[in-house]
Amino acid sequence: MDKILEGLVSSDHSVPVKRAIVKKVVEAAEKEVTEEQCQALFTLTTRLILLGEDAFQKQIGFQVLEAYARYHRPEFERFFSKDFVLSLLQQGYSQLDRKDPAIIDYIHCCLRLLISCPSVLEIFSVIQVEVLRMVCERPEPAVCARLSTLLSDFVQCIPKDKSGVLFCQQLVRTISYFHCFSNQEQELREYVGQVTKVSTLLQNIWKADPATLLPSLQEVFAIISSTDPSFDPSIALASLVQHIPIQMITVLIKSLTTDQNVKDASMTKALCRMIDWLSWPLAQHVDTWVIALLKGLAAVQKFTILIDVTLLKIELVFSRLWYPLVRQGALAVLSHMLLSFQHSPEAFHLVVPHVVHLVQSLRTDGLSTSKAFLLQFTELIHCMMYQYSGFPDLYDHILEAIKDLPKPGEEKIKLVLNQSAWTSQSNSFVSGLLRQAGKSETGKTGLINLGNTCYMNSIIQTLFMATDFRRHVLSLHLNGSNTLMKKLQLLFAFLAHTQRAAYAPRNFLEASRPPWFNMGSQQDCSEYLRFLLDRLHEEERTLQVLESAKPKVASPADTSSKDPTGQASPEQGEESSLAPAETKPGNDGKTLIERMFGGKLITGIRCMQCNCISEKEEPFTDLSLAFCPSATSQDGPQPEGPTEEPKVLCQGSVNGGSEIPDPGSAKAPASNVHFVPVTNEPPLSVPDLVNYFLAPEILDEDNAYFCEKCSSLRRAEKTMKVVSAPEYLILTLLRFSYDAKCHVRRKILDNVTIPPLMRLPVHAPSMPVQCSSSTSSPLQVDSPESSENLAKKLKPSQKDEEEEEERIDGTEQITRGGEMPVLSVPYVLSSVVMHSGISSESGHYYSYGHNINGADGAQHPANHLALKEDLGNVQAECSLSTCSALSIPPEQGDTLSNSVQEARDWLLFNDSRVTFTSFQSVQNITNRFPKDTAYVLMYRKQELLGQDINGGLMANGMRLNAEPPLQKELLDAIIKDNKLYLQEQELNARTQALQAPSSSCSFRPNGSDDNNPPGSCGPSGGGGGGGGFNTISRLVF
Repeated sequence: MDKILEGLVSSDHSVPVKRAIVKKVVEAAEKEVTEEQCQALFTLTTRLILLGEDAFQKQIGFQVLEAYARYHRPEFERFFSKDFVLSLLQQGYSQLDRKDPAIIDYIHCCLRLLISCPSVLEIFSVIQVEVLRMVCERPEPAVCARLSTLLSDFVQCIPKDKSGVLFCQQLVRTISYFHCFSNQEQELREYVGQVTKVSTLLQNIWKADPATLLPSLQEVFAIISSTDPSFDPSIALASLVQHIPIQMITVLIKSLTTDQNVKDASMTKALCRMIDWLSWPLAQHVDTWVIALLKGLAAVQKFTILIDVTLLKIELVFSRLWYPLVRQGALAVLSHMLLSFQHSPEAFHLVVPHVVHLVQSLRTDGLSTSKAFLLQFTELIHCMMYQYSGFPDLYDHILEAIKDLPKPGEEKIKLVLNQSAWTSQSNSFVSGLLRQAGKSETGKTGLINLGNTCYMNSIIQTLFMATDFRRHVLSLHLNGSNTLMKKLQLLFAFLAHTQRAAYAPRNFLEASRPPWFNMGSQQDCSEYLRFLLDRLHEEERTLQVLESAKPKVASPADTSSKDPTGQASPEQGEESSLAPAETKPGNDGKTLIERMFGGKLITGIRCMQCNCISEKEEPFTDLSLAFCPSATSQDGPQPEGPTEEPKVLCQGSVNGGSEIPDPGSAKAPASNVHFVPVTNEPPLSVPDLVNYFLAPEILDEDNAYFCEKCSSLRRAEKTMKVVSAPEYLILTLLRFSYDAKCHVRRKILDNVTIPPLMRLPVHAPSMPVQCSSSTSSPLQVDSPESSENLAKKLKPSQKDEEEEEERIDGTEQITRGGEMPVLSVPYVLSSVVMHSGISSESGHYYSYGHNINGADGAQHPANHLALKEDLGNVQAECSLSTCSALSIPPEQGDTLSNSVQEARDWLLFNDSRVTFTSFQSVQNITNRFPKDTAYVLMYRKQELLGQDINGGLMANGMRLNAEPPLQKELLDAIIKDNKLYLQEQELNARTQALQAPSSSCSFRPNGSDDNNPPGSCGPSGGGGGGGGFNTISRLVF
């Protein structure tokens, strides 16, 4: 019979004919056959099954073998003996390798035929030993899948006791070696199916013998925590997670996170690889285990691991949101990672560039689940933008993409954030200097946040964008000195010429930080600016005094003399470099700060009984503009009004703008200070606040003025007039008011319109005004224990005024018959410092700067024409004594679109991030982001008509038409740092190359951030990554 069958298989007959003959052979099995014939048939069918040339031959072999084994069981027992099975598993069959899946299938088939025979028990024993040996040899997924099927059908073949534990551990390790590099969908599906069979076998073993579970899980952790760079375990291990009982999470995670033998590097690897498991299709509970481990690490305060893993994997997790099979679990992990990463916006900013694209995809992919998923996703994005406010350049396009979707309420957002935080002590996270990306397209350099130093960064960038000031600072000859001006000069040089995308101003922070500013805490940028300018002024004034006391020796060596602190000071060099030689006599001994930012005010008090006027002149470097109490949006008592003089806008408190008066303040709004009520008015503008600052103030009742001529307390009118306009006008909006009832400082969130062009009324004295001879130093320093700002000093209390009047002679009280002539001085906006947040103790500062390519004083033709048009009709438009915005003629609209409203004419400085923006963004920022409000503004004075407006050297020596050449000392410092930067970049590249075989994670992006307040400061986010596969055929395991 075997000869007939063998001849039939090799014949040329048609398949139907062959099938008919095979049928006859199978039917003949019922008849009596000799043992020799049976053995010959078993041998032939085995050869056909294992070595058949095609599927037909293999099918014939199985049919005939099954028929003869059923009717001739004893003969088949003798043929399929344990020795034969052992030879198959150890040596293979003929040219067929022992690891071929066909051998497993053949044994599986034969075991089904022998299941009721006693001899099968011996075969089971052989297989128990051999399968353990086989899994230790790390067979391919196909062999493992066939073996798993065999063992699932014949559990008697599964090793027992200690061998069973070892078998499970080795099978887990075998899974870690599974890989499929195909991009064909069919092959990928087969691979996933094979892995599923193996993981199902392990599940069945764990259920039957619970003692094998914990050792198996320990093996899983040992595999994924391996730091061996030559070994990259397969994400097929994710298939095991769904079979681990959920109730074991708490015990296992606690055991892992508290085990002192687990090193941080191993835990980081393990967590990264578990996050990679999110890519495994059909896996369940992976997100649950990942989140549980993240929470466990937070509970034991292993924040370094959490930070590193989040920054490494956040983009990969985000990319999984594109794929419906795994997106729900990926969103759960992404939400936890982002919401808990509250010390810095760095992680969120890595995924920000991909948000809009994902939203658009979810809207159009046509899946029924996408709409609900989109709502969950946008809620997360709203929470993150609330947490990290202050980045309009990053968020504006996101808001536009999700504007029609529901937004969670503020209370819900706060609740979610509070529940998700790693720790309430978020200020303990201070990132170091991370790898910086290349410079932005703006060509400008950012400033790295050194821990809540956005207040300093925004001020430095504002001063840097004051082009004339920057050029004068860079032109100073300060070689060998250790002054604050020298440190500012070096910082400006780095901002202008470093190759770094962002520079860390550590030395300048240490030198310029006010003594009462705590390191790492949020501070007031206007207070810092005032302190910085005063320090620079006093420093130069001291050098001038020392220089004047020395013999007049024209020697360059004088620049190395010492200051009182024993540090080298460049008196001669600094003095000679403040302005070109031909203009130096016109400086009148003024410091650079005075010449750039210094102006003068005259404060006058007129007795309303005898009309006697007392005046005194005071210097200023900035004007602190209070909000009219009736115009603010804070809760509290509203001022009364109007009075018998309803058309005069009288001024109240100038040191805060609070509607809630402090009873102990002599300047607080009270019943004796009246206001014209404001109703249905458009939003306040900067000129409105300036006019309010300059508005007359009525002094009466408890605040009445003591008139020396009348020799009694009289009702009086106090006025303030600008008599000398600064080159750079600094305006501080007093947004932080003190609530006497609640004893807290609140922020006034009113929107204030910022005009790009403005004119300031400047009164030219018709006669000299005698002032106090005691004001030897024009600028004063705020003491750390004093909460008074410059506005308080500019408008002292009645007691202060009386003391001042006692120190000057009576000739200062001048009764004038006429008014001073008034000039309308035009100013153009240079910079705006924004505060994002709701209190002075928290939030984030960033700044906008006008991107002027030429000299700072050079007007754009459109601006020049606007000034000419406006000033030519100034008498007809409004009073010269008020501040107003300059109007732009309609016909100049096209020209203007290429100037102040050009999208690249403005820059946004947000710590280490610098981007192009438009003036329209500056004007609309508070409308888009209500917590983001203008705080400090800097305007640049424009030359009046008839003067040089081309940016050349002015007659007063204030304008330089080009960037000064770098001095050798500055150039050497920059060259040295740029070389160091290139070495750092090379080292980073080498490190990443070494890590590449063990990790496909993206490198860490730039940034260090402010860490304490919600809506905190941050670095540039930025970051690539994202994207991913869009069909299963693009999965690569």
